[in-house]
Amino acid sequence: MNTALNWSIVILMCAGALIPSKRALHMFQQNRYELGRYTEWIHDNGRRIASQNILNVLLMLIVFIGGFLLPQTGGQVLACIALLLFLFMMMKSEKKQNYIKPLVYTGRVKRQIVVLSVLFAVWAAALIFCEDLISLSFFGAFLMPWLLIYLVGAVTSPIEAAVRQSYINDAKKILAEHTDLVKIGITGSFGKTTTKNIMQAMLSEQFNSLMTPASYNTPMGITRTIREMLKPIHQIFVCEMGADHVGDITELMEFVHPSIGVVTSIGPQHLNTFGSQENITKEKMQMIEMLPKDGFGVLNYDNEFIRSWQVKNPIEIVTYGVRNQDADYHAEEIAYTQSGSSFTAVHKEERIRIETKLLGELNILNILSAIAVARHLGVSWTVIQNAAKQMKQVEHRLELKKINGYRFIDDAFNANPTGSAMALEVLAMMPQTRYIVTPGMIDLGEKQAEINRHFGTLMKDRADMVVLVGKNQTKPIYEGLQASGFDMDHVAVLDTEKEAFLYIWKHADPADTILLENDLPDAFNH
Repeated sequence: MNTALNWSIVILMCAGALIPSKRALHMFQQNRYELGRYTEWIHDNGRRIASQNILNVLLMLIVFIGGFLLPQTGGQVLACIALLLFLFMMMKSEKKQNYIKPLVYTGRVKRQIVVLSVLFAVWAAALIFCEDLISLSFFGAFLMPWLLIYLVGAVTSPIEAAVRQSYINDAKKILAEHTDLVKIGITGSFGKTTTKNIMQAMLSEQFNSLMTPASYNTPMGITRTIREMLKPIHQIFVCEMGADHVGDITELMEFVHPSIGVVTSIGPQHLNTFGSQENITKEKMQMIEMLPKDGFGVLNYDNEFIRSWQVKNPIEIVTYGVRNQDADYHAEEIAYTQSGSSFTAVHKEERIRIETKLLGELNILNILSAIAVARHLGVSWTVIQNAAKQMKQVEHRLELKKINGYRFIDDAFNANPTGSAMALEVLAMMPQTRYIVTPGMIDLGEKQAEINRHFGTLMKDRADMVVLVGKNQTKPIYEGLQASGFDMDHVAVLDTEKEAFLYIWKHADPADTILLENDLPDAFNH
């Protein structure tokens, strides 16, 4: 055995494993550190990864066979050459990657890297002291990182649970010290973040109000907000609460204990993880069922799942709606323009004209929910009118913007069936040629293909040019377009978002309007 060659193999193997390890950690993060979701991703993408690395697979087979056929030193030399080639190809491949959401080196990821390093150190030691494993060195560099994620997840899971709970306990203590703090919980299958931003704009005119930033709607996101941002001077805490599993809203309600709860919508979002629409409805409505007896609930009565739910908690409840005129707060005399919306907010005998830069029916719904909470807390109609008129569009949610001089409607965040349909209605009002760029909707369980197919049928007469991102992902949309009689010569199917933008720069005119509908993370972008 040539010890120098053996050490060279180990060093090259570890170097070659760095890039696959980074990619494996990246996908584990994008699958929310859940081994079940990660396994599904491996199942769905394993062949694609192998096909993209076919030369690496061939090198692996050559090294494996050569280890048995060649003399010992010859096998070692072959392994070194193959690993050098592998390292070169992996570096070249990584340089071409254009990640939508890059790996974020959080404390959790850093702990995972430590565990992964220890596991690779054990593998390296085995290679050094057991020469029979040399032929498997390439296997270690190419495939081992993807498999070791399971061990990493198992080892770090109890550590993360302990760290998580210590932070949550600290946040609970901070909340308990704010005895006069009014806490508002907002949940729904969609519309949470926009509603939260609108509510903050209205309430902050009169109160010292704090909201959870961006999409900080998980236990750790809310914990971070409380520990880092909540101050004794705050009077109101507007807290977005997300859920993709049964028990998530229950956990957050027991954590934050809001006295005001808003349910913006209920639909098939996260049907994969919830298991059924019934589970989704029941979990979202825990926002209302778990409010204290003196609590205040606000419900979207345009939503059939919310409307049909029988609330068991004897609290004060108000409803809102655009299409349901029986709602306590509803909209009349609606006018949509290319630069905003206006409507008359009606509550009992009150009729107040509201103007806003926000686009579309869904945003009118969101404004009505915020109005209901603001009025409950004593905010005047004049303040509400001014706040609605001045509030900025919410980033990536029907946001009218310019990109490279082109007119875009950025609705890239978390597309859903209702929101996507309303986005198309907004697009239909726009001048010149109307483009839509979309990879479709995800995480909708067994109904996903059906919903995306229907989405395709809705594009007729609302969009003039359709750019689909991802051939497999968007196949149902393509079928829906065909079924609707859409001119298929005006449909482009491209592999990546980068190609989609290049297509837009080449074909669109600055006076045209381009709707960006949904933005797939890298874990689903295929």
